[in-house]
Amino acid sequence: MTTRINAVPRAARADDIAVPFADCHITEEAQAAALRVLQSGWVTTGREVATFEAAFAMVVGAEHGVGVSSCTHGIELALRSLELPPGSLVLSSTMTFCGAVQAIIHAGHQPVLIDVDPKTGMPTPATVRTALREFGRPTALTVVHWAGDVADVPALAAAAEVPLDRVVVDAAHAVGAYTGSTPIGSGCAATCFSFYATKNLPLGEGGMVTTDDPIRAEWLRRARLHGMTADAWRRYLPGGSWRYNVADAGIKANMTDIQAAMGRAQLAHLPAWQRRRAQIAARYDDQLDGLPGIRLPHRPAARDGRHAWHLYPIRLQLDGGIDRDEAIAALSERAIGTSVHFIPVHRLAYFSQAALIPSIGLLGADTLFDQLLSLPIYPRLTDDQVDAVCAALADIAHEGITGKGTE
Repeated sequence: MTTRINAVPRAARADDIAVPFADCHITEEAQAAALRVLQSGWVTTGREVATFEAAFAMVVGAEHGVGVSSCTHGIELALRSLELPPGSLVLSSTMTFCGAVQAIIHAGHQPVLIDVDPKTGMPTPATVRTALREFGRPTALTVVHWAGDVADVPALAAAAEVPLDRVVVDAAHAVGAYTGSTPIGSGCAATCFSFYATKNLPLGEGGMVTTDDPIRAEWLRRARLHGMTADAWRRYLPGGSWRYNVADAGIKANMTDIQAAMGRAQLAHLPAWQRRRAQIAARYDDQLDGLPGIRLPHRPAARDGRHAWHLYPIRLQLDGGIDRDEAIAALSERAIGTSVHFIPVHRLAYFSQAALIPSIGLLGADTLFDQLLSLPIYPRLTDDQVDAVCAALADIAHEGITGKGTE
């Protein structure tokens, strides 16, 4: 089963290669696993979820995994688990998906947006300190491993004057990323992953929260199901009781056995998928490096970690008056799908009022946003398709868009 995302029509020229931006590949094993669960008579949270939680936690080096309905709900629950005073200041990068900041609000806290380095797309200790000078010391911090690159979580936490047990990591892009030789998934209060259709481990929907704290893990398992002390699976096991209590203010955010069975099957393919993503990134590097007006994505030094290559975001600084959106249109004409990650949160109407924004603005994110362009990168992307993308970008870089080239 394959879902083509943001696909564009094939161009008129016969030699053009259609390149969708993303490809959600559900393997035959995952399809069979879903069917097995559908035929079992138990499809919601149960044994399959528990098995997938343990398998995923082992892969990312965490003691515990808690399956949830989305990474967004995972971030909200992780923040709730910190038991912060209502209305606490929580720092967040502005260069993230809007849901990550909504999670702070839904958890009952005040988001403070921080700027990024345009070269990395991620905050620095300096941009964190800028927010502290204006708004004061935060109670907690969220850190995003943007595009699959590796953020320096301890340095950002130190700049925020926040202990690591008050840090929630948004690893929606970071399945398969490493800090040094350690996989992303432990070392702070909680790490939240996404299994959305475009992600490195695609299930369509779903997420996982990992933690090394057994008390936090148990709280998360209750909170994802309304705060109930016993979920349906345990109530209906032999010897179980229909009785339960509600001990915490929970929400409805559980993972289903269907998703979990698919996830365990997909997980077996993750190492090969990650190797292919790295190969594609290297092929882009070889062909795009040195093209005028194109800046390659940042990546961690070998000693610092390993990029997950969820995204391949280039920066366009083209001459001739060509802007990013015109480049997107030119690529679309060649049947090449692209995207932009992300619209900075402070540019979205709701958050311009709901979040705290430094009075000097967020100039690094504004600069980066106007240049950003995410190229297709997924395991089934062929070398010919990568070459077609690179050839089209070379034409744009050297010649400009027809009728609007360099004068």
